[in-house]
Amino acid sequence: MLVLADGTLFEGELIGAERELATGELVFNTSLSGYQEILTDPSYAGQIITFTYPHIGNYGVNPEDAESRRPFCRGIVVRDLARRASNWRSTGDLDSYLQEHGVPGITGIDTRRLTRHLRDRGAMPAAFGADEAIARAAAAAAHGTEGIDLVAEVTAANPYTAGDPDAPFHVVAYDYGIKTTILRHLTSVGCHVEVVPASTTAADVLARNPDGVFLSNGPGDPTAVVGAAADVAALLGEVPLFGICLGHQIMGLALGAETRKLPFGHHGANHPVRNEHTGQVEITSQNHNYVVQADTVPGGAEITHVNLNDGTVEGLRVRGIPAFGVQHHPEAGPGPHDASYLFGEFTALMSAT
Repeated sequence: MLVLADGTLFEGELIGAERELATGELVFNTSLSGYQEILTDPSYAGQIITFTYPHIGNYGVNPEDAESRRPFCRGIVVRDLARRASNWRSTGDLDSYLQEHGVPGITGIDTRRLTRHLRDRGAMPAAFGADEAIARAAAAAAHGTEGIDLVAEVTAANPYTAGDPDAPFHVVAYDYGIKTTILRHLTSVGCHVEVVPASTTAADVLARNPDGVFLSNGPGDPTAVVGAAADVAALLGEVPLFGICLGHQIMGLALGAETRKLPFGHHGANHPVRNEHTGQVEITSQNHNYVVQADTVPGGAEITHVNLNDGTVEGLRVRGIPAFGVQHHPEAGPGPHDASYLFGEFTALMSAT
């Protein structure tokens, strides 16, 4: 049984890791493929993922497509789990992958009906398991993501590096839940990346003498990430900054803007975003529940990108300071690679300082 906090009930079949109960904030993702990348994105910590695409697991899983050391989501909901994986890159099947990493799931759910419900009522806590009474009680008692520092669950315990030590640029990257593909893009444009835990102070970062600082994606409420906004505020003007998703939100907080939670968030690989400088529309990949409020952006910053579905802020640039951020994921490939140019803009900022 899958039970939502408002009492709505769905019946299905349990898959993945055997667990008495799975609880978390229930959200839906509209991507047609990339389920392994979605599953392993640390930004889903604290959440249960509903896949709107009906057939999941068709092409199996492989080590190269993992975005982090393990999945951090609380569970997954699918309409139809493929019984057979078929792809030349596949090294295993999704159900076994879920079992290996302790992720519970439920299949046989009418995910289109469920998605419509979440779209109308908003993302909400939910629970699933074999006992309806236990699931109902857990869903009713569960909390959302507001005010919870979920970054503490996903950040690295110790610093580590990626890329060529002799690369032209030395970048320190805050790990709020960084994805492997982000590191791949940074190293491909000439960066040697030193990834540091989210709790690293601004003074420690500057002591590493970086050419630039990257603020990564991550899960949950940006106002709950202890010390993050203050550290970013201390870095503004000292070194070029580039933030993605949660990193962009934290930069907004550091500038004095406010953030708010969306009704059901943006989760998918098909969101149109307008570049306010060029007027061009970019098809983007997205995964967030919070956004920077447009009417709170201070005069010292400008909005550079806007979501065409709901008009929310998708990008900020600081006036007179080499610092910018975007809400979407330029490292992801939602079909096109419309936003990947942003990594080049980051290296251009570092070259100019």
